[in-house]
Amino acid sequence: MASIVCPGERLRHSSEVVAGVGTYVRESDGAVCAALAGVASLVPAAGDERLPTAEVRRGRTAAALPQPGSVVIARVKTVTPRLASCDVVCVNGAAVDQAFSGIIRQQDVRATEIDKVVLYECFRPGDVVRAAVLSLGDQRSYYLSTASPELGVVYALSANSGQPLKAIDAHTLECPTTRTREPRKVAA
Repeated sequence: MASIVCPGERLRHSSEVVAGVGTYVRESDGAVCAALAGVASLVPAAGDERLPTAEVRRGRTAAALPQPGSVVIARVKTVTPRLASCDVVCVNGAAVDQAFSGIIRQQDVRATEIDKVVLYECFRPGDVVRAAVLSLGDQRSYYLSTASPELGVVYALSANSGQPLKAIDAHTLECPTTRTREPRKVAA
């Protein structure tokens, strides 16, 4: 069964195999499907198991690890007056196997007028941000920066309609259906 599959592709039925790493069981019909793009394989049953296990693994040789200066894509989890916490999902264009924790501090949002930064006007939970890694930070999180013009929010949804927002300028996004404008630190 070793073959390249795409997310959502049916592998086998749950009566034939156990869903393993990189797979899930579709509730509507009980099919075991790929949860990610990669190479599907069948692991023979071992020990007390009666069924083989279907797995999907990414064909990567080295894990993408953030280093100072790396450009990352991160999803904002929470925003407080002093920092925005994020999950780093992509490093230098390569998806990571497991999300890393990152923090954008108030002083790292812009290069100028740092004391006037209001984080909730720059980021909202759910926004996708392009940022640069400043340092390895503390034990839990990488310190990220959006101070350069090409860094900032690259994807956000409208709070009113749930539609993707369009960039108007470096500080404003607009909903295409309701024309409601929302403040953000927009990537150029």
